Amino acid sequence: MKKDEYLITDPPLKALTVFAMPIILGSFFQQVYNMADSIIVGQFVGSSALAAVGACAALTNVFICIALGAGVGAGVLVSRYFGAQDYGKMKTIVSTSLISFLLLSVFLGVFGFCTSHWMMSILQTPADIMKDAVLYLRIYFVGFPFLFMYNILSTMFTSIGESKIPLWLLIFSSVLNIIMDLWMVGGLKLGVFGAALATLIAAVLSLLIFLYRMRKYAGSFHWFDKKELRTMLKIAVPSILQQSTVSIGMMIVQAVVNPFGTQALAGYAATMRVENVFSLIFVSIGNAVSPFVSQNLGAGKIGRIKKGYRAALLLDVCFAVLAFVIIETMHTQISSLFLGKDGTELAYQVSGDYMKWLGYFFIFMGIKMATDGVLRGIGNMRPFLIANMVNLAIRLSVALIFAPRFGIAFVWLAVPAGWLANFVISYLALKKSWPKDILN
Repeated sequence: MKKDEYLITDPPLKALTVFAMPIILGSFFQQVYNMADSIIVGQFVGSSALAAVGACAALTNVFICIALGAGVGAGVLVSRYFGAQDYGKMKTIVSTSLISFLLLSVFLGVFGFCTSHWMMSILQTPADIMKDAVLYLRIYFVGFPFLFMYNILSTMFTSIGESKIPLWLLIFSSVLNIIMDLWMVGGLKLGVFGAALATLIAAVLSLLIFLYRMRKYAGSFHWFDKKELRTMLKIAVPSILQQSTVSIGMMIVQAVVNPFGTQALAGYAATMRVENVFSLIFVSIGNAVSPFVSQNLGAGKIGRIKKGYRAALLLDVCFAVLAFVIIETMHTQISSLFLGKDGTELAYQVSGDYMKWLGYFFIFMGIKMATDGVLRGIGNMRPFLIANMVNLAIRLSVALIFAPRFGIAFVWLAVPAGWLANFVISYLALKKSWPKDILN
């Protein structure tokens, strides 16, 4: 067997750990840049500027989650054909995906740029940060096609069991982004342009390396195949709907937070950055599970799927304990990184309360993500979509009904309940989808 087929040959815990760790580290470095961006803005410009960036976060997540959801559809099929050693169909899916998603990314970039002010107005962005928020958002959408394709290519790499190349590219782009932010925000006041340039470089490098990698696999292929596109969309569309709808829900939650004022928003934005760091660990484990399951399904090694799921749950428990310890012991210091010296008591209180509450419940997110990862890997997207919608409905209903009446804390109090409900629904569906159904 080839070295790059370790996901279907090595012991499941070892294979999944070796595969998942670069994805986790890559997500960490990506979030290090996001946090550094917020820290640099907060320290050099102030908490109002941090609030402006934070006000855009939920909206930008909607668009990037479309890229992540689209990548899932292509990635599941690429993994399956890779496991079955049908490299011709695998390369057809790759080519079809890249062409289709490039066109989609350009359309979304133009749409976002033209409607930035309107979208921020709908979100009830505070007037004192509206101008900065719209400027940040428009520059984000100029570079959006590069960011979109970079995420698609990262998914392609992981689908064939290659998680180290995306890691090195993420480290490179993150370090380059931080250097450019320090130089341009601290000196030239043009930090966002530095970030856009670094993203462009990383996207181009990803494309060149991936195309070179594809030459290893022999097999005739078509540049564009409508039939394969339809097959891919059957998986991609539910994933896009789930990813983007959840992000839209978080955008609505953002609209609930905004009326509490700039300082409450700054505290909320600071903890959102921290939540994203830990959340992406569990998201990365779930994303690693999907190619593992799909490759073994394609190779006909059904018994390894359950073992891989248990291995993912073990990894989740370890990282959940780590997250709890870090947050409980360092939450004030972490908040101060973002809020700086001019952060008010309200900003620190909002940040600390939100952070400490979530620290107890990250295990719920972990088991949810691992279970969803298996469902994606076997292509069972309906319960995956339903479970995530229930999660969203719980979070939205509590935030919209109770937060305006009883305080901002209700924005995050229902988050663990949503994660737990998501897991229960996904797991009940998964129990019905184990070997007998998979083999059909």
